[in-house]
Amino acid sequence: MSFMSGFGKKGDGLPTPGAGGVPTMPTLGGPPRQQAAAPSAAHVGAVIPVSEREFEREVLRSEVPVLIEFASARSAASKQGAPEVEAFAREMAGKVKVVVVDVDRSPTIAQQLRVQSVPTFMVFAKQRIADMLTGPLRKKQLLQMIEPFLPRAAGALKAAELSQLLTAGVAQAVDTRDEGAFKRAHLPGAVHVPLDDVRARLEELQSEPGQIVLYCRAGDKTKELAAALDAEGQVVSFLDGGLLGWEAEGLPIAR
Repeated sequence: MSFMSGFGKKGDGLPTPGAGGVPTMPTLGGPPRQQAAAPSAAHVGAVIPVSEREFEREVLRSEVPVLIEFASARSAASKQGAPEVEAFAREMAGKVKVVVVDVDRSPTIAQQLRVQSVPTFMVFAKQRIADMLTGPLRKKQLLQMIEPFLPRAAGALKAAELSQLLTAGVAQAVDTRDEGAFKRAHLPGAVHVPLDDVRARLEELQSEPGQIVLYCRAGDKTKELAAALDAEGQVVSFLDGGLLGWEAEGLPIAR
């Protein structure tokens, strides 16, 4: 039986684990199977070469989402994209495991996962293939692939999610920056409450219709405040990435 024999076809055409969860797999001549641990200190922030021998341990049993690049030393496109993959691995250190499979040295994996060209990128999350793209990708594209599978802080809203809530009239954006920054640019319809005043005015804010969503310049300060309030039993949402993340999505700004 093949080491990937537990994988079947999902409706989106990607192979996924069988109904029994993690497939039962022989070791392909390697050591006995073992429970995977989180990435070791030596591997954090690095792109890890993985062969058929290590695939189950490093990918299928990973405790964090895994980005796999199927590449070839003979491929100019693989070499071209290598700096972007390495930069992504450094930026996502501790949150995502990044591995590379050389299709020439590990052809069985590529065949079982129906890899047709290199580079091909796959995201494994919760022991299943969650996404797949082919061709050289920029770091931003890799981030977009993995982002839906990362754990999210309590109350975090992405810019597109908040935009939908604001359009539907069921959210109220609260700008926590200084007054000068608020007057220069802010989310449409936002009200201004300085960060240090949010606690004192929280009851007032929550009495207004709509879900309260705090935001700052980069999202870090309101994330910290939301976490502190959550620990006190107060559930408050915040804009992940702040105003910078909103602008990066090309969403409208009131000036």
